[in-house]
Amino acid sequence: MAVDKKPADLERPLGITQSPPLFGSDVIARTLRSLDIPYIALNPGASYRGLHDSIVNYLGNESPQMLLCLHEEHAVAIAHGYAKVTGKPMLAAVHSNVGLMHATMAVFNAWCDRVPLVLLGATGPVDAAKRRPFIDWLHTSKDQGLLVRHYTKWDDQPASVAAAQESILRATWLSQMDPQGPVYINLDSEIQESALDFDPGELDPKRFMPPTLPGLNEADVAAAAELLRAAKRPVILLGRVSRREPDWLNRRALVDVLQARVVTHRKLGAVYPTDHETHAGAPTSFLDAGSKQAIVEADVVLSLYWPDLAGTMKTACGRADADKKIINVSIDHHIHNAWSMDHQALPAVDIFMPGDPDMLVEKLLRFYGVGEPGHIVDDAPAPVTRPPSVDPNLMTMAELSACVHMKTIDRKPTLLHVPTSWNSADWHYRHPMDYVGSDGGGGIGGGPGIAVGAALALMGTDRFPLALVGDGDFLMGATALWTAVHYRIPVLMVIANNQSFYNDEVHQAKVAKARNRPVENKWIGQRMTDPEIALSKIAEAQGALGLGPARNWAELSGMLDAAIDHVDAGGVAVIDARVIAGYSKAVQDAMAGKIASVSGRD
Repeated sequence: MAVDKKPADLERPLGITQSPPLFGSDVIARTLRSLDIPYIALNPGASYRGLHDSIVNYLGNESPQMLLCLHEEHAVAIAHGYAKVTGKPMLAAVHSNVGLMHATMAVFNAWCDRVPLVLLGATGPVDAAKRRPFIDWLHTSKDQGLLVRHYTKWDDQPASVAAAQESILRATWLSQMDPQGPVYINLDSEIQESALDFDPGELDPKRFMPPTLPGLNEADVAAAAELLRAAKRPVILLGRVSRREPDWLNRRALVDVLQARVVTHRKLGAVYPTDHETHAGAPTSFLDAGSKQAIVEADVVLSLYWPDLAGTMKTACGRADADKKIINVSIDHHIHNAWSMDHQALPAVDIFMPGDPDMLVEKLLRFYGVGEPGHIVDDAPAPVTRPPSVDPNLMTMAELSACVHMKTIDRKPTLLHVPTSWNSADWHYRHPMDYVGSDGGGGIGGGPGIAVGAALALMGTDRFPLALVGDGDFLMGATALWTAVHYRIPVLMVIANNQSFYNDEVHQAKVAKARNRPVENKWIGQRMTDPEIALSKIAEAQGALGLGPARNWAELSGMLDAAIDHVDAGGVAVIDARVIAGYSKAVQDAMAGKIASVSGRD
């Protein structure tokens, strides 16, 4: 893609001269530079005006460079999306307690997605005698980190410049240590703005952030290897594993050796070729028939950091302690807490290894005498066919998917986000960068920002940045597009617009049936019509190319031609694609089960 300007070319400060640090925030900014993190996404605020000045006038707005966002949620979501592609943390900054309150949902998404992220916050002077009247009292909290403590790995409020240096290094280190997650540092404005009595010196991050990799007990590895070798029908649940090509190839090799079946998860991105004969069903948040059958028939299940082992076994087999041998590799227990049950139910296992799942795959291959695999040779995109039309003047989600895929197939598209109505069977993955996964915590409004952050990370690669988002998700996160447009971050966003918060229509229909009440009223309080919302105009208001609404295949196909050309030239394009409301049967069945468990009726 031809991009005339990149983020680094923009917002260059004037009159910058090299000088020793003069204020506390200069030292903090210098410490951020030592992390080698290129960007800090932020929404500005007075609580960290000192650090803001230091990034601009001391660092020259580079390493890290500011990415201005129109909402704190977007700042964190962009850092989240960046980490999904790179596996590395990005910086984000939010203003005081009020900014952190705005950002909390995005922090929770990143927590549930187990991605690294370093969030900087700030507070008015902790010393009450130094506060400005009124506003500093509102924007100063005694324990600000409490707002996110239950869904961050660590938080701190350093009380000196030297302590802030250490805090930043520790936080960045912890965010990357498996299991990965967001961290939060709250900087006292007084510390930022105080003049330095002396320079505390620089710290070498390499000495304070040693690499860590959870080990594996060799006896457990041998026991698992023997159990798997003796299995007649092994199944591998591929969960939170790496996106590295060598690890992808190792997983392929292990499946071949064991003659195993594979199940993957929709929320976690591409980890195995989904159209391979060994892949059971399609990647789903809820088990489809093929995945369920494979697990039911299995005699040994190898769970590689699967996000919900107990729930999956119960769904497939009717009980969490299913009558089959289970090997579980995970380090997730290190961050389980009583506030958030995102860790899901406690699974029954026969062999548990608290270690790295990709390391186990590598050790198993060595145990079986398998050499290093070569390179990915089957990453050519899977052929796409046009599904039958239900109505020539309307589109199904399957038609939207096929049309977008056909138009982008030659550009190596990377799916940056997908809507709830997405059916993974409609789009096969053959490379770890074909799909980066979903939002993590189900927090609506995160999709646009995550997509922008992921697109930022893809700049300079041969991948085409593509996001499919729901209409409700887009409406809550649309202003994240301004950051993409302003900083020349190319991305194509197609909105699957059914003009409803349709997820809740399904729920209301189930409740109405269970209570013998009129199902035809399910739309009330859900539909976004009268007037119709001009989503393309919202995109145009952010500076993007806004197209639509596309109401059928022909209209969408034509708009995609214009949108792709715009993105190829370095722009941001958004298409409002009208789709028939509806979910795949697997999702509907799973949602119905949730309601049935509440109502006691099917």
